[in-house]
Amino acid sequence: VPGFLSPANRGALMTALLLLFVLMGVMAGFVSARLYKAMAGADWRMTTLKTAIMFPGIVFLIFFSLNMFIWGQKSSGAVPFGTFFALLVMWFGVSVPLVYLGSYVGYSMPKIDFPTKPNVIPRTVPEQAWYTTPTFSVLVGGILPFGAVFIELFFILSSIWLHQFYYVFGFLLLVFVILVITCAEITMVMCYFQLCAEDYHWWWRAFLTSGSSAGYMFAYSAFYFFTKLEMTKLTSVLLYFGYMFIGALVFFVLTGTIGFYSCYWFVWKIFSAIKVD
Repeated sequence: VPGFLSPANRGALMTALLLLFVLMGVMAGFVSARLYKAMAGADWRMTTLKTAIMFPGIVFLIFFSLNMFIWGQKSSGAVPFGTFFALLVMWFGVSVPLVYLGSYVGYSMPKIDFPTKPNVIPRTVPEQAWYTTPTFSVLVGGILPFGAVFIELFFILSSIWLHQFYYVFGFLLLVFVILVITCAEITMVMCYFQLCAEDYHWWWRAFLTSGSSAGYMFAYSAFYFFTKLEMTKLTSVLLYFGYMFIGALVFFVLTGTIGFYSCYWFVWKIFSAIKVD
């Protein structure tokens, strides 16, 4: 992301984010282990491996594939092989061990006790109305979070692709706070309607409800491409949509995580208030 942070220190934001992601591997392993153990998961080794490999592997594969096209054009903007080797060293030498360390600590801690004990035999979910189906809630749930950021998204895209400078980071922080609140509220509201309809399968729907805003984000990036940019070469087009797909994937994981943990807290509070004799 050249020049996004400062024209005098190009790429500093990407470097800072990369280092932060690598060092936060211990937190990723810890949280995934605690949640998986709370959900009575058995295959903890596969969960830890997916936590360490899955998301960065997808991003690295897309980034490497796009860089192959740049190499094919013999462009000076191609990332050299040494940089890729350094990324692999940071990934497997620092991030992966930190994920396993955090996972070990998380699994070593006692299991989280839920406020109430679930039934051994799952209840039958009744037939749902059209407005409580997963498709409707997922499609509708992503509109408000995207609406909270799409104006700021325009300036960020202009900064990246039209080489404009971006300095209003205070306003960006405010927009991020609004995004977090919006994701939490819309997901809890949709989860409440779902529970009222006696559908208790809220885990993945909560994640997808707010995470679907990434789909709107990618659609807006396509609209921005056709209305604001003038790219004719195939490599440039692939780079644009490839990088925007990575951005949408990061946004999907971010907003989905906010939605899930908001519902997790919401459901916890609801069942904590139930008095069982």
